[in-house]
Amino acid sequence: MQQPLIFDIKRYAINDGPGIRITVFFKGCPLSCVWCHNPESISPQPQKMFTPAKCIGCGECVKACPNQACKLTASGIVTDPQRCDLSGRCADVCPTLATEISGKTKSIPELLTIIEKERPLFDQSGGGVTFSGGEPLLYPEYLGNILEQCGERQIHRTIDTCGLVKTETLLKIAEQTNLFLYDLKLMDSEKHKEYTGVDNTLILKNLTTLAATGSEILIRIPLIKGVNADPDNLTATAEFVSQLPGEKKGVNLLPYHDIATHKYQKLGERYLADNLREPNETNLQQAIDCFAAHGLTATVGG
Repeated sequence: MQQPLIFDIKRYAINDGPGIRITVFFKGCPLSCVWCHNPESISPQPQKMFTPAKCIGCGECVKACPNQACKLTASGIVTDPQRCDLSGRCADVCPTLATEISGKTKSIPELLTIIEKERPLFDQSGGGVTFSGGEPLLYPEYLGNILEQCGERQIHRTIDTCGLVKTETLLKIAEQTNLFLYDLKLMDSEKHKEYTGVDNTLILKNLTTLAATGSEILIRIPLIKGVNADPDNLTATAEFVSQLPGEKKGVNLLPYHDIATHKYQKLGERYLADNLREPNETNLQQAIDCFAAHGLTATVGG
């Protein structure tokens, strides 16, 4: 069984499905969206993150590193990637959390214990657990196992997916899932490839196939001015979603923002979405009206 890395666990989540939830973020994604707000989710490998503003220059990480990979400079800690083995000893001793390691393994029993602690909130609010990422469906055996055990405990299960997985994997996981949050970025295949690194043929096919099973699906669209907020893309998206099998699907519009810029800096990477723009109120209302014209209810957020 392939063991995923977990890069975050968000408690008291209210935007990842019904009620109050706990959201588990898996590392690794088959897409590389230029606007990704969790850049640490793309690589399936552990990554070192450093926040210079938090560094107090104590040098504890330098002492703890067994490979002499850390060096204290005037601008903070500099890491030699050739020497660093990502053991995390530097992060363990950092008193201000200036240094972090993104991505840690958790056994299924460990993760279930964490999820179970939130049960009182689930019971009071109709919440549950959401598995997100990255792409949780990259780890079908691990994910299927924990979904089954959550189901045995009557815990509501939601999957947040980009849909770029083998169809048979998606359908098997659907047997253990109460709700899918299904991301749609762009309808034009070439533009989709330009902005995410892959075309959307399988993503759209999988969504149609999943809808035909009767699975509960909520469509999520990251709305980005200059990328997918134009009338042509909105109309094409609304037409596609309105024609999906089964009941009409709800649509969540997620306005783009550049709040993730600091995460790229922490990873030592350049943010490639400098030219992307946040949608304004007019863009949002146009999107809502477009979906309404196709018999769909679109809301901002979710």
